[in-house]
Amino acid sequence: MSKEVIAKKAALVDEVVEKFANASSAVVVDYRGLTVEEVTELRKQLREAGVEMRVIKNTFLKRAADKAGYEGLDDAFVGPTAVAFGSDDATAPARILVKFAKDHDALTVKGGMIEGKVVTLEEINELSQLPDRDGMLSMLLSVLQAPVRNFAYAVKAVADKGEEDAA
Repeated sequence: MSKEVIAKKAALVDEVVEKFANASSAVVVDYRGLTVEEVTELRKQLREAGVEMRVIKNTFLKRAADKAGYEGLDDAFVGPTAVAFGSDDATAPARILVKFAKDHDALTVKGGMIEGKVVTLEEINELSQLPDRDGMLSMLLSVLQAPVRNFAYAVKAVADKGEEDAA
């Protein structure tokens, strides 16, 4: 092997290490059996959510995962493998891929990493049930508004009672 080829492979491993380091989550899938149209649709859904999906050789993935400190992912790097890296919304890769896998039997979720921790398939499935970032923010906002709303109702009730007593 020439020094150029070795340098290119080392650069690819370093690039994948950087992707793992910058990602809030990464989900590993087996895409064998998906049609070109299905893969295109999946990539479109992921891209719209700010998730990058890459098909990378397992040997490079193993080296990069070990270098990044994710030794527990080695079992997932068998057969045709694609990795979806999410940086903004940690739930997006899991949510999109698990939903797509339910509709397309050919896609299989094999493992992943969330917030720097290797996770099981059960944890990925649980994460996929969470709402997206906007959904969580609206839930938080409604929780924060509840005490103010209740206080406003109490003040209005006191004011209405005061008007009744005056009449």
